[in-house]
Amino acid sequence: MDKTIEKKSITLEEIQNFKGRYPKQLWYLFFSEMWERFCFYGMRGMLTFFMVNQLFFKEKDAQLQYGATQAFVYAFTFVGGLFADKILGFRKSLFWGGLLMIVGSLILAYDPRQFFFLGISFTVIGTGFFKPNISTMVGSLYKKGDIRRDAGFSLFYSGINLGALLGGYICVSIGKVGYIKLGSLEIGKSIIPIEDSWNVAFGLAAIVMAISLVTFTFTQKSLGPIGLSPFKNSSISDKKVRWYEYGTYIGSLAIIPVIMTMVAKTQFTDWFMYIIGPGTLIYLFYEMTKYSKVEIKKLFAALIFIIFSILFWAFFEQSGGSLSIFAAYNLNDTILGSIKLDPNAVNNSSNALFVIIFAPIVGLLWFALAKKKIEPNTVVKFGLGFLFLSGSFYILYITRFFSDANGVTSLDVFTIAYFVMTLGELCLSPIGLSIMTKLSPIKLQGVMMGMWFLASAYGQYVAGILGAGMTNADENASKMDKLIAFTDGYQQLSLYALIAGLVLIIISPLVRKLMQEIK
Repeated sequence: MDKTIEKKSITLEEIQNFKGRYPKQLWYLFFSEMWERFCFYGMRGMLTFFMVNQLFFKEKDAQLQYGATQAFVYAFTFVGGLFADKILGFRKSLFWGGLLMIVGSLILAYDPRQFFFLGISFTVIGTGFFKPNISTMVGSLYKKGDIRRDAGFSLFYSGINLGALLGGYICVSIGKVGYIKLGSLEIGKSIIPIEDSWNVAFGLAAIVMAISLVTFTFTQKSLGPIGLSPFKNSSISDKKVRWYEYGTYIGSLAIIPVIMTMVAKTQFTDWFMYIIGPGTLIYLFYEMTKYSKVEIKKLFAALIFIIFSILFWAFFEQSGGSLSIFAAYNLNDTILGSIKLDPNAVNNSSNALFVIIFAPIVGLLWFALAKKKIEPNTVVKFGLGFLFLSGSFYILYITRFFSDANGVTSLDVFTIAYFVMTLGELCLSPIGLSIMTKLSPIKLQGVMMGMWFLASAYGQYVAGILGAGMTNADENASKMDKLIAFTDGYQQLSLYALIAGLVLIIISPLVRKLMQEIK
């Protein structure tokens, strides 16, 4: 398969010598990632609400469960990056991950209540194989030092958020609505009963994931040598390589019962997180011994970015946990005076909408500042991301002053908070993907991209703990009591984010020295 692809495809040099702002291959990866993110964010947006309202979890337990599930999703991106680097190559890893995600979504579509943890476990493993490798292939489209790289990642990030916008709004809306009109055909009353609407929502995630894989399959020839097997041109026999690949496939299926057990019991998640982080660092330090002092300094700079990103995502990812419950109970359904919208759907999709609108604007702002030679460096941008994040949580705190006597507050103010939060994300996340590929040696790019997503795993894990801590201990508490409990927590997160941002800005000169020539 790899040899056939190589004969028919262009060389890496031809790909990287593209004319204009973006290589054509970026658009193909854009659409593959867009549909995969529809699947992922559609599933993510449903989890906490589904657990509380359909599986009847306590709110605190649902948030811990959400954090555990998302932690495993991102933790396995490290594992997926490692196997892609060492055995499968990025393309096969991506395709295998996509297949597992489709299977997981179909299991949930069949019976989301009975097979919830089984379906989630398939999607955990699948995302681990898919997510880090498509991002790494984007980085491979550019030569080292190509100033167009950040613009490429910003466009790719817009693709991520277009999928997140569609999936985040549509899936939870379908699940919550209780019935679905079947279009223009009159079949009875054209209604699917409430117990089937969640099946449709999860089934839609499977359909769009299939679209993602089809898109990738029909466009991968344009990638030339990018993403092929790491054993290509090695002395290892084809037969042995195939057995390595078969072992990876079989092993990833065999571990699903283990993942299912660990995801279902958050205590096991605690143990896993205590082990995987230190273990990953030990492995990275071992790999560092193979590189020069200059490369080691760059890797330490990458680690600083990774550590601070854990804090950022721990705050930011309240969106899938505490903010999901906050939206369900404490928000009205009217925006801009008269537009009726589902608060949970707004919670799941408004961030993505703001990214799509403002990512190009922020990119142009950086470009304009760079021309005037006053653009803040990458470290300062990370710090600014925390400052915006702090502001967004303070706005969430002041929603308490816009509530009625029943503890229901303004969807408008809530949406403004998401706008400010998005500005913080745009200072950090798309640049983070790019900086990992810049600071990492080529043979470690998959691992370092995996570590970037592993940091997200720890952020998700901590987010669940923080969200559970904000939840009112009394399950029968009034909406006003819930409002006070959550907004008190958001005020604290605002303070923590402010401190983190100031610290990062203060240490920026030190980090810049570690980054060497990388900007």
